[in-house]
Amino acid sequence: MIKSDFGLIGLAVMGQNLVLNVESRGFQVSVYNRTYATTEDFLNGTAKGHEVVGFKELKDFVDSIQSPRRVMIMVQAGAAVDAVIAQLVPLLDKGDLIIDGGNSLFTDTERRSRELEEKGLLFIGAGVSGGEEGALKGPAIMPGGPLDSWGIIEPIFTKIAAVVDGEPCCRHMGPGGAGHYVKMVHNGIEYGDMQLICEAYNLLKNFPGMTNQDLHEIFTEWNNGDLESYLIEITSQIFTVKDDETGEYVVDLILDRAGQKGTGRWTVLSATEMGAVISTMNSAVEARILSSWKDERVEASKHLQGPTEFQCSMSKEELVTAVRDALFASKIISYAQGMEMLGLASKQYNWNLNMGDISTIWRGGCIIRAQFLNSIKEAYETNSDLANLMLAPYFTETLNRLQANWRKVVALSVENGIPAPAFSASLGYYDSYRTARLPANLLQAHY
Repeated sequence: MIKSDFGLIGLAVMGQNLVLNVESRGFQVSVYNRTYATTEDFLNGTAKGHEVVGFKELKDFVDSIQSPRRVMIMVQAGAAVDAVIAQLVPLLDKGDLIIDGGNSLFTDTERRSRELEEKGLLFIGAGVSGGEEGALKGPAIMPGGPLDSWGIIEPIFTKIAAVVDGEPCCRHMGPGGAGHYVKMVHNGIEYGDMQLICEAYNLLKNFPGMTNQDLHEIFTEWNNGDLESYLIEITSQIFTVKDDETGEYVVDLILDRAGQKGTGRWTVLSATEMGAVISTMNSAVEARILSSWKDERVEASKHLQGPTEFQCSMSKEELVTAVRDALFASKIISYAQGMEMLGLASKQYNWNLNMGDISTIWRGGCIIRAQFLNSIKEAYETNSDLANLMLAPYFTETLNRLQANWRKVVALSVENGIPAPAFSASLGYYDSYRTARLPANLLQAHY
C-alpha cells in the first residue's frame, strides 16, 4: 500500500474541505474521525474517487502516513485537542509532526509545543481563516512553531493556501503560539470590521426613504473603491436576498441578537494584560454582548427615552459620502490597533513577528481580506519599525482627509440616539493618540 503524504483527524465540514483541498494539489491523504460513520459518509460522498484513505482505528491511520508523519488535528479547541494528542503520542515516532488547525488559545499552543518537544515530536499551531469555502478553495494560513516543523509542512501549506499576486497566503509566523496569536488578533479585527459595517448600515437605513435596494447599490459602489473587501462585497449582496415564503427581505427578518466565540474575548483579555488599546475591537465584542440581551432591550425601550425622529441636515448623497469616510477611517483604526497589539506581543513573547508578512497573508483567503491590506503591507515594508500604522504617510494623509466627515457621522449618531460604539471608540482613539497633552495630569493629581 502506498503511504499517504498527509493525515487529518476531525471530519467536520472544515476538515473535510481541507482534505479535498490537499488531495487536489496532488497529495494522498489519510483521514480519521472518532465516529467511523462520519468517515464512511465522507469516503462514499464528496471524497469518492479521490486519493483519500479512511481508517477505523487510529493506529492504522498513523501507520498509513509516510515519515516524517504530518498529522493535522481539526477538532474543537480545548480539551478535545489535548485528548487527541494524548492518543497520538504513543503511536508516533520522533521527528513526526502534529498540527493543530483549530482556533486554540495561544497559551495552550505554547504548552503543547513544549510538552511535545520533550517527547521528540514536532508541533505547529496553525490559524486557518476563510471558513468552509476557504478551506476548500484556498485559506489564509498562519502557522507558528519551530522552523524545522515549518519546513516539514511548508510544501503542503503553501500549495493549499490562497494566492494573491503570485504569493501564497501562508508564511511562518514565528515560534510557539505565534500562529494562533496572529489568528486570534485577525478574529478581533474581523469583529471590529463587522461591527463598523453594521453601524454604517444602521445609520443609513434610518435616512427617510432609504431602501434595501439603495443599500445594495451603495455598498456595491463602495466595494469598487477604497473599501473593496470581502465583507463589503457580501454585505451588498445581503440586501438583495428575499424570503421565499413572505417575499420580505431576509435582512429585515433576522433576529438582532448575535453571539461571540472565544477568540474575540481572548483578544480583549490579552490586550488588557499587555497594555494594548483595542477600543474598536472591544466595542465590537461589547456590542455583541448587548445584542444578546434582547428581552432586556425590548423592555428598556418602553422606559428609557431618546430622540424619536431621525434628523439630518445632510442630503442623502452627503450622508452616504460621510458614512463611507467614517467607515474607512474607523477600519484603519481597527487594523492599526491590531498591528500595535501584535507588535507588543512579538516583543513580550520574543516571536519576531513580521508585520509585512502578516498583512500579505491577510490579503486573500480570509474573512478580512481587503484591497487596502496592500497599503498596510507597503507601509511595513517601507518601515518595519513603524510605531503605529496611522503614522505611515498614506494612512496619515487618509485620516487627515476623512476626519471631518468622521466627526459628522459620530455627532449625527449621538444626536439621533443611534448607537455607534465602534465609530465613536475609533474616533476617540484617533483623537487621544494625536493629542500631545491628555488630562492624565489631573488623574495623577488624584493620587
